Amino acid sequence: MHYKQYSIIIVNLNPTIGSEITKVRPCIVISPNQMNYNNLIVAPLTSTNKNYPTRIKITEKNYIVLEQIRTISTLRVTKATDIKINSSVINKIKKIIKTMLVD
Repeated sequence: MHYKQYSIIIVNLNPTIGSEITKVRPCIVISPNQMNYNNLIVAPLTSTNKNYPTRIKITEKNYIVLEQIRTISTLRVTKATDIKINSSVINKIKKIIKTMLVD
């Protein structure tokens, strides 16, 4: 299956090591559409806000955890969702990733 950039998918992140985020949880696809066939770059979602500049609030109880971006196999995806992310959240994602990895 082909997954679209900024779509929300359910991913099994286990097994993990150390302080990596764990469990089966929703993630947002960060990687561009052209590469989303075998592997995906994703950022997990959490209900825990640690007030980090790398966390983006998307609902009252959900945050994107950009400090935990990782590449996964599409075999880890358990389900796609119909949840949509609005353009202001997408722009925040881009800005934070640029700050984290480029500037």
